Amino acid sequence: MLEYLELLKEIFISNGRYIYMIKGLIFSVGTTAFSAIIGIVLGIFIALMELSSFHPFKNIKKLSNFNPISRLAFAYVHIIRGTPVVVQLMIWANVVFVDSLRDTPILIIAGIAFGINSGAYVAEIIRAGIQSLDRGQMEAARALGMSYSMSMKEIIIPQAVKKILPPLVSEFIALLKETSIVGFIGGIDLLRSANIITSQTYRGVEPLIAVGIIYLILTSAFAMFMRKVEKGLRESD
Repeated sequence: MLEYLELLKEIFISNGRYIYMIKGLIFSVGTTAFSAIIGIVLGIFIALMELSSFHPFKNIKKLSNFNPISRLAFAYVHIIRGTPVVVQLMIWANVVFVDSLRDTPILIIAGIAFGINSGAYVAEIIRAGIQSLDRGQMEAARALGMSYSMSMKEIIIPQAVKKILPPLVSEFIALLKETSIVGFIGGIDLLRSANIITSQTYRGVEPLIAVGIIYLILTSAFAMFMRKVEKGLRESD
C-alpha cells in the first residue's frame, strides 16, 4: 500500500505534474460555463422562434401556414443535433477561426462550438416544457390584453422552468463531459492533462482514474445543487 502511495506521489506530485490537472480543470470548467451561457441564451431564443405564430403569407392559400421563423429554427436544431459535436468543433477551429482569427483563444473557440451545439438541445427542452403546459393559459393571458411576449415572460416561462429544470441539468452535465474532446483542437482540458502525465510517467491507468473521479465530483456537486434548487421551486408552489 505504501509503495503504491509512493508511486502515486511520483506520478502526480513529482515535477509538479499535478499542475497539469489543475490547469485542465480550470479550462474544462471555464469552457463549460461559457458554453452553458451561450446555450441557455441561444436555446431560449430558438425555442421562442419555434413557437412563434408569425405567418407573413396568410393571404396566400398554399402558404398560409408557412412560418419562416419557425422553419429556420427547426433547420438549426435539425442540423446541429444531426451532426457529431466533434465535427462541429473541428469546423469552428479549422474553417471559421482561421486567418485573422487564428489567434483566438481555444477556450473561446470551444465555448462557442459547444454553446451553439448545446443551444439546439436546450431549445428542444424549453419548447417541450412550454408546449406541455395547458394551452388555455396563453389564451387567457391574451384575452386579458397581454401581448404574446408578455404572456410568455410573465405566465408561461415561469411555469415551464419547473418542468424543464431536470432535463436541463442532464444537458449541462453532458456538456461538461463533452468538453473532454477539446484536445482535438489543442485545448489542455482534464483528459489532455491526463495524456500529458501518461506520456511523462508511462502510467496510463492512474491519470485516467483521477480524471474520472474529478468529473464524477463535479457532476455530483452540480446535480446536488440543482436538486436543491428544484426542491426550493417545488416548495414555492
